[in-house]
Amino acid sequence: MNTPNAIVAEQLTRTFGKFVAVDHISFSVARGEIFGFLGPNGSGKTTTIRMLLGLLHPTSGRATVLGYDIARNARAVKRIVGYMSQKFSLYADLTVIENLNFYGRAYEVWGKPLVARRRAVLELTELLGSEGELTANLAAGYKQRLALATAIIHSPQLVFLDEPTAGVDPVSRRDFWRLLYRLAAEGTTIFVTTHYMDEAEQCHRLAFIRNGRIVASGTPSDLKEKQMRGQVVEIDCDAPARALATLRQLPRLDQVALYGDLIHVVVCDLAQQKEIRRALTAAQIVVKSIEAIPPSLEDVFIARGGDRPEG
Repeated sequence: MNTPNAIVAEQLTRTFGKFVAVDHISFSVARGEIFGFLGPNGSGKTTTIRMLLGLLHPTSGRATVLGYDIARNARAVKRIVGYMSQKFSLYADLTVIENLNFYGRAYEVWGKPLVARRRAVLELTELLGSEGELTANLAAGYKQRLALATAIIHSPQLVFLDEPTAGVDPVSRRDFWRLLYRLAAEGTTIFVTTHYMDEAEQCHRLAFIRNGRIVASGTPSDLKEKQMRGQVVEIDCDAPARALATLRQLPRLDQVALYGDLIHVVVCDLAQQKEIRRALTAAQIVVKSIEAIPPSLEDVFIARGGDRPEG
């Protein structure tokens, strides 16, 4: 179905007994968009994906995927989307091409179309020449590429990626995202969950989910410019761990977090910088600098109630 949005969710809810995993969330994802879905562990990300894939029936609310209602047309949804799970799930004892053949046929791609699609996904994921390699022997980054290749072997219009780069080195993560941008440029819609803020910055739009509820959404720049509560103050001092403990005892500081050797504090009034300096000096901590800075996406994420992300 040719609809302007690849995904539309309206008051989507899923409960397990008395536990509310996803709580009346509403959002949309445009076609050809890379949409990031961020939240701490247990926030409802994977449950949302399972509903959108037609694997879980919503308790209430509704959603459409590529124009199909996920409750009434779950089988149709499963045929036209791709999915790459957080846990590597390919067959380790099969070769690269054997895994592609297996998943292609599972999606009812046969004969010449399968040969053409194999070639296309091998080129896209830069796995040409590795067709005969045993999957178990591939490096982690190459396994992720193969998992992506199997997820798109049937030319889906929409691909769900659930923390696809977890446990992969930074260079492989960068290369993987380069592939995602190529896919999006070709018109594929990408719905991705991630804990890495550098990856979140590369999404066209984002939604933050916390305790089953969406607490913020927008482009990365909109989130930083319009949805940050308070002002971020960066502190450089000689004992950041002690400084962190000291500042967390002060009232009226909305958020205190460690960023490497620096501390970020969210204040409602920049005049609080004097109070911060006095408290640290009283604790015999040498303050090198205190200055207001523009918020990072990580600052917004934490201020909106998220746990400290990775990356």
